[in-house]
Amino acid sequence: MPDVTKMISLPGSTRKAMPGAKLLRKSDVAERIKVSVFVRRNPNPPAKAVSSAAALSAELPSKRKALTKAEFNAVYGADPADLERVEAWAAKSKLKVLDPSVAKRRIMMEGTIDDIQRAFGVQLNEYEHPTQGHFRGREGDVKIPSDLAGVIEGVFGLDTRRVGQSRRRKIAGRRVSWETLKATPPAKGATHPTLATLSNQWPGTFFPPQVSELYSYPAFDGTGQNIAIFAFNGPPSPDPQGGYSLAALNTYFEKVLGGKTPSITNVVVQGPGNDPGPDSTASENGGDSTGEVMLDMCVVGSVAPGAKIFMYFTEFNSQGWIEALSEAITDNNDISVISISYGNPEDDPQGAWTAMAVTQVNQAMEAAGAKQITICVAAGDDGSSDGVSTGAHVDFPASSPYVLGVGGTKLTATKGSPAAIAHETVWNEVRNSEGATGGGISAVFSKPAWQDGVDVPVSVNTGHHVGRGVPDVAAVGDPVTGVVVMHIDGKSLEPIGGTSASTPLWASLIARLNQGLQARCGFINPVLYTHCATGVLNDITSGNNGAYKAAVGWDACTGLGSPQGARLLHALSSSSQT
Repeated sequence: MPDVTKMISLPGSTRKAMPGAKLLRKSDVAERIKVSVFVRRNPNPPAKAVSSAAALSAELPSKRKALTKAEFNAVYGADPADLERVEAWAAKSKLKVLDPSVAKRRIMMEGTIDDIQRAFGVQLNEYEHPTQGHFRGREGDVKIPSDLAGVIEGVFGLDTRRVGQSRRRKIAGRRVSWETLKATPPAKGATHPTLATLSNQWPGTFFPPQVSELYSYPAFDGTGQNIAIFAFNGPPSPDPQGGYSLAALNTYFEKVLGGKTPSITNVVVQGPGNDPGPDSTASENGGDSTGEVMLDMCVVGSVAPGAKIFMYFTEFNSQGWIEALSEAITDNNDISVISISYGNPEDDPQGAWTAMAVTQVNQAMEAAGAKQITICVAAGDDGSSDGVSTGAHVDFPASSPYVLGVGGTKLTATKGSPAAIAHETVWNEVRNSEGATGGGISAVFSKPAWQDGVDVPVSVNTGHHVGRGVPDVAAVGDPVTGVVVMHIDGKSLEPIGGTSASTPLWASLIARLNQGLQARCGFINPVLYTHCATGVLNDITSGNNGAYKAAVGWDACTGLGSPQGARLLHALSSSSQT
């Protein structure tokens, strides 16, 4: 057992009591739990590997040379000697070492809560929260041996409070039976109801393939691409459900859309895996993420039907986040795009994110770029406040400088065939309690160099600091003009919005672009801001999200704009390089 007098606080690990949480009891000291311990990156990477990694994001996709596994591990992985030192300490602390990984920079440790508390100098307790449900938590700092200072950078799994909220919005009472829709009279000259006639049941809404046509997605289907969709469920929700029904998806893809069900593979990182709930108002309020999972899958599976979908199931906590990211980046599934429709304010007063967790998640997302993986993340559905009672805030991980942050718009199309975009504005229906796109200036991350060429304003908060501007791009997110998807019951359809809809639309576009370019977009932001800042995307110049207004060029509501797929493909091709 370590000498506690030689223990020091782990930077960024401070946890405060969650407001409104009731202390129930001390955690059972005999219970066995698993803790993820992350170490620093290799402190002495080879100069050649560092140079290769640095050059990746500056080049157009077709010009990039992928890092080898050895190069990736040398730059973004751990020094094996560091892992060995931590393993030796774990053994002395009576903790079982599981799955040490150079690529993930992580050692999983298992032990009784009694031994875990002694090893990390914490007291673990059981809490109950009115909206967050039951969770195991701690207060104060995590402690580590002083001789491992600077080596150990993150410890996760001690505190299981919920981290991540769905960025999905819908309007109650709009679900329609599929049997009723099948009886819809076809348009004149047609033999069966078309998507256009079906979507007339919800005036102003669209099926996902209709949106891809309005946005001029290039004529590819994502073949050859592997898209990871993150699906969160599990503790601390009182009813930890979340998942999909394959039968319901089959009905949607094959009977409603007239296509084929794409390849779907479940990857259970943490928690129960595919565990669909009823997706009712009550179940959603209780933590059921099923509606979110079905939305993401319906969009990706219909807009990029040739791509293979990998469902990464994990739990709603810090450990669940970092473990899922680490797995998707380093496993053998060769993921090229990740779609994430969840987040919390980066400076959440409820204490969802610790500084330690933000750092480790951000580092994982940087490593994803080195694997030429594009990560699309929802920017939030509560306007510039991001659901916080005072000030302006941005969502994390959308605020990470290594992801494509996706905002939301309100989209209106012309009548007739083919339809075209008639009008597109910032999504802001707060007055109708229907949400608004997130966006603003990060209080955590400084403005990246690739945003120097656009007009990123100072924060509206006191101090008016300059930071990373969010979002980077946008797509339709207003539930009034949202996408029609299948309910988990497999019997009804409903229009859904939120940046949860915008994000898989962009993930699907990236998959099509990758196929068309015969190269991966990877970490696309630097090239996007350099080659596509003007004249490529649909610039949204009307509306606001509260504290920030739309403008010509980049703005903190819709970023550089909504997709114009054909122009984007051309701009990203080597033939357009100047």
